[in-house]
Amino acid sequence: MTIIQALILGIIQGLTELLPVSSSAHLNVIPWMLNWTKSEAFMTEFEGAFDVALHFGTLIAIGAFFFKDWVKLISAGYRKAVKKEDSFDGKMFWYLVIATIPAGILALILEKITDSLIGDNFKLEMAIIGIALIVMGIILAIVDKKCESKVKFEEISFKQSFFIGISQALAAVFPGVSRSGITMTVARAFKIDRESAAKYSFLLSTPIVAAAVLVDIGKFAFTSLAFWIGVFSSFLVGLIVVKFLMDYLKKGSFKIFAVYRVLLGILIFACILVK
Repeated sequence: MTIIQALILGIIQGLTELLPVSSSAHLNVIPWMLNWTKSEAFMTEFEGAFDVALHFGTLIAIGAFFFKDWVKLISAGYRKAVKKEDSFDGKMFWYLVIATIPAGILALILEKITDSLIGDNFKLEMAIIGIALIVMGIILAIVDKKCESKVKFEEISFKQSFFIGISQALAAVFPGVSRSGITMTVARAFKIDRESAAKYSFLLSTPIVAAAVLVDIGKFAFTSLAFWIGVFSSFLVGLIVVKFLMDYLKKGSFKIFAVYRVLLGILIFACILVK
């Protein structure tokens, strides 16, 4: 993999992982459109652990942006478990833990099933990505428009937390669904306000992405310059994007992201026909 390819993929990961538009879709589609997938050397390195390494970059970005929140959550979670102190942060910490564990197990099972069904059929995978982008884009637009913003972050219940967490597994089944996209959509369906939906989605993604990184960290090419450029660019762009989204959602809606998903899905089907 060249340094330019690593830089482009890092920027793509940083831009799309934190927005409800599916980073996995973009990381599969962009190399395909640019004909990088014809290179066996590129595909061997990319399908190794480079994809997870890019997620490592955006994971650091989320961790840095919500660092104070995580310090409060972990501290309060410990006090709730050991000292039986009751607080919102303590409850939220355990909400996140309980929502993550079954979602992670379910995602591993469903991902294996999906991989066995798709196999090496690249066009089928692209078609599934296109369908997922369009369908989830339409659902996101409808849910965001129809549902009021009544529930704040501090008012999220265990039931809401659990079902938002479980929904992450769908992102593992259908490439193109988007982990942040599905969790933000379900949160909005529960009438959680947009900014709170995004914040909870980011906090929820932290442990499950961290687990994926720990599983594959032994495969990381730490001695490769391309590796570090990809990770750093995904971190830097991710940090900018998460701040942008949190500020944007104070007044803006998810409509622009829904429209983008539908247009990208249509473009993918056009490329399938041409290629």
